[in-house]
Amino acid sequence: MQQFMAQLQHLLSAPGSGPVNWDLARQVAASQLAATGDPAVSPFERNAVEEALRIADLWLEPATSWPSGIRASVAWNRNEWIYKTLDVWRKLCDPVASRMVGAMGDLVPPEARAQLGPMQSMVATLGGALFGGQLGQALGSLAAEVLSAGDIGLPLGPAGTAALIPANIRAYGEGLELPEDEVRLYVALREAAHQRLFQHVPWLRGHVLTAVENYAAGIRVNREAIEEAMGRVDPTDPESMQAIALEGIFTPEDTPTQKASLARLETVLALVEGWVCHVVDTAASERLPNVVRLGEAFRRRRAAGGPAEQTFAALVGLELRPRRLREATVLWAALTEQRGIAGRDAVWGHPDLLPSDDDFANPAFAATSTDLDEELASFDFTAPGAPEEQPPTEGDDKSS
Repeated sequence: MQQFMAQLQHLLSAPGSGPVNWDLARQVAASQLAATGDPAVSPFERNAVEEALRIADLWLEPATSWPSGIRASVAWNRNEWIYKTLDVWRKLCDPVASRMVGAMGDLVPPEARAQLGPMQSMVATLGGALFGGQLGQALGSLAAEVLSAGDIGLPLGPAGTAALIPANIRAYGEGLELPEDEVRLYVALREAAHQRLFQHVPWLRGHVLTAVENYAAGIRVNREAIEEAMGRVDPTDPESMQAIALEGIFTPEDTPTQKASLARLETVLALVEGWVCHVVDTAASERLPNVVRLGEAFRRRRAAGGPAEQTFAALVGLELRPRRLREATVLWAALTEQRGIAGRDAVWGHPDLLPSDDDFANPAFAATSTDLDEELASFDFTAPGAPEEQPPTEGDDKSS
């Protein structure tokens, strides 16, 4: 036991704080990218990104009722995407990881806990390292696929910073067999649209992150999977920890509360992505030669999720796919046709005004609803300070 603890302490010499060893996660992700490649951003690529985002903002002017939401236009390499988005990943993953660490502690028999004494904290350190290493691999895989800061529908980057990842855009364009500059401009349109939406709807960032956290709060820890994973640790080989796969440890609870949380999460992700798709395709419809092909490719990509997103879902039990993307896009188009651009965007004025899951089935009815007319009339959209939701803090009742 002493030998194992000594080896473990050596392996976890930088344990970090909290339920996830984020220092280890960052190191693992960086190591993975170093092995697969992380091309530096050239001056030409930086200029191309800045120009694409400038053009995208101009094209979006007649397609939305809000001005630009971009305060900085940047080009990131893959490591920069990880570094710049890590704060949001910490907020999303720590609550799930804390339940895994707690479950690992519960695996130690009560009589053994007294004997372990202070060394029991090593169980938490072990859990944080296990999760940090696995999460680092997932983030490294995601970093090799994402095209921009807002690519997976969450506000991951700094507010007001529009960011593209040139190396990934180039690889994605080669797969589509389309010109790189056209793909870059389409990605820039999507990123600029995300920035407008999240910058000018002040409550939306907290609303989306809260929906994710509430769903994550209902994810169940599979203790049998933890026991199986821990059984593969070789006390004489601390490196065996790095080969442990944690997929399957987290599964959603099959309860009415969790199903309702999942429905809210899927609805808000679909509404955000559907609005972006509708606005971008409208803005680019007569400007990009391959806009139809690009739009369809991106809808399939977002609806299906790439290999990295699937890895992340398997790791933390959290899927970030807008399953009802096509219905949401049709709904926003119907709202635009019935109420105009300003009327469509006014629906974002308050979370209570957003279309519900039921509205997806009949977008024409939802767009002409007299109830929506009355609700819109009761809000003063020129007044500052729209309701800003904050993610729940530790100790809040997230099941309600």
